[in-house]
Amino acid sequence: QLQLVESGGGLVQPGGSLRLSCTASGFTLGHYIIGWFRQAPGKEREGISSITKNAYDTEYADSVKDRFSISRDNAKNMVYLQLNSLQPEDTGVYYCAARRIPYYFTSLNSDDYDFWGQGTQVGVSS
Repeated sequence: QLQLVESGGGLVQPGGSLRLSCTASGFTLGHYIIGWFRQAPGKEREGISSITKNAYDTEYADSVKDRFSISRDNAKNMVYLQLNSLQPEDTGVYYCAARRIPYYFTSLNSDDYDFWGQGTQVGVSS
């Protein structure tokens, strides 16, 4: 029924930028909060950023604060994550996740999300 698909990953040099996209189908994304997560091989999944349904508020992990920026376009059923000043430690698979919730909420906890995309690979290497 519903599906989330990430895109925009790639390989960049340290200091480079990428813009990741998350596209929803089968449901109206504006009814859902969105989180972005990442996972390096052999590492635990890390919550990066979250955004409320109407983009009134956002949340960022300390590891990406002031470098990454989350946004959404509900008319397009899409959410974005702008990655700036990338460093090798940012390497990993990046996932978007969604949860339908009727009240104000942001979360970097993966347990708070119901639906997940398959991820897009981000590599940062010199």
